[in-house]
Amino acid sequence: MNELFNRVSVRDFMPDRVENDKIERILDAGMHAPSARNQQPWEFIVVDDKQYLEALSKISAYAWPASRAPMAIVVLGNRDYMTNPVMWEQDLSACTENMLLCATSLGLGSVWLGVAPIRERMNAVTDIFDLTENLMPFSIVAIGYPTEGKHAHRTDRYRPERIHHNGY
Repeated sequence: MNELFNRVSVRDFMPDRVENDKIERILDAGMHAPSARNQQPWEFIVVDDKQYLEALSKISAYAWPASRAPMAIVVLGNRDYMTNPVMWEQDLSACTENMLLCATSLGLGSVWLGVAPIRERMNAVTDIFDLTENLMPFSIVAIGYPTEGKHAHRTDRYRPERIHHNGY
């Protein structure tokens, strides 16, 4: 549970390569997310090519950390696996969060770069990888070893005034 409370968004990374066993563990964590009707609509593109990382960093004003990371994982929804299509974004949100928490547990930094539901961003990722129509870009997770002293520090987010019992 420590990862849940210690995870922060990291946007500056050391150039060190992320080990394959850690990448596999992160992907495994993503695939263990809950999904509607157990549809598991996810697919992943593991990106460590600097040209692709640079291209991904330009899909929005907020995606620049992709160019600073040694790798990223593009999370996609595959329509072919969807038995409950209306829930794909919830499914892939859980998947992405699992990946972030796993990265933290492995001593890595990560940041969620939003893609869906913004059509312009989704189209940009689709164009970069020449994706077929059944693959819908959802998020990009930039991952790497955090640069010392450059990453965000955890703050207490617990707000008891936002908790209501049996009604608002």
